[in-house]
Order: sequence, then C-alpha cells, then structure tokens
Amino acid sequence: MHTHLSADPDHGALALRLIDFLRGIGLPVREAPLPQGSFLPGVRIERGGLCVDRARLRWPGDLLHEAGHLAVVPAALRVQMDDALQELPAVEHGGEIEATAWAWAASCHLGLDPAVLFHAGGYHGQAQSLRFTFGMGVYLGLAGLEASGMALGPSRAQALGCEPYPHMQLWLRT
Repeated sequence: MHTHLSADPDHGALALRLIDFLRGIGLPVREAPLPQGSFLPGVRIERGGLCVDRARLRWPGDLLHEAGHLAVVPAALRVQMDDALQELPAVEHGGEIEATAWAWAASCHLGLDPAVLFHAGGYHGQAQSLRFTFGMGVYLGLAGLEASGMALGPSRAQALGCEPYPHMQLWLRT
C-alpha cells in the first residue's frame, strides 16, 4: 500500500494552486470524494470539467494533464467529455500529444519543476524522457496547438511579434 502524498502540506498547497489556475482559465473543477480504482488516483474528467478528491490525489501534475485533455478539444465537445476518453470521437489536434503539450505550457506558466508534470508514476515509464525532450525545447504536440490557434511556434511567433510556445495564445480551444 502506498502513502498518499496529500498528507504533505506542500502537496496539498500545490493541488490548490493548480485548481485555482484551472478555475481561473475557465475550466470547471469540483471537489468531491472519488472511488478507489479511478484511472488516475484522485482526479477524473466529468461532464467537461474535473472532479478532484484531494485526499486520494497521488500526483498533483495529473490535474494539468487531465485539464489538457479538456482544453485542447473544441468547446462544443468539451462539455460532453467524461472519464472514458476513448469513447470520444477523434478530434483533429485534440489528442494525447496536444494534451501533454498543453500541460507542459501550463507547468511552465506556473513555474513548476518539470517532475511535477512528468512524475515517476505516470507516462508509462517515459516521464524522464519527456522531461528531457520538452526541457530541450522539442515540443511534441506544438504543431497541433498551433493548428488549432492555441499557441505559436517560434517562426510564426517571431513573424507576428508574439511570444512563442510554451506561452499560450488561448488556454481553452474555442
């Protein structure tokens, strides 16, 4: 049996900070008990928002990744999203890689250590490589964020006189 990190005051403070950020960009977040056995401990997508059980939340960075799934789909589809993401229709530029890129941008915006998002308990054992890849400026998913109008790659940002990704032009896809 693992110890829940929520007993750690820094863990709880970080979760609250992330929840405040998500609410601030317009994503609904409600707190309620969740059953054991959720896909991710302590967080699930529910009716276009997040439901968070801070007592069961194992990794606060999971909040950003799950929020990324919501953020990168068009608003009309977002409200229909529930925990069973595989049941959603495929959305161009609204998949796993864009959700990961969105979560990285949010992590950078908030000044978080990359290990908060790409933690040892997630990403099918690829967290360290993702930290390295994104840390080196190889932004998997950026092309999709750019195509959907949410972020700008370096050359386009320079041409427009705007800040490039990981700065986001839009936090939520319209």
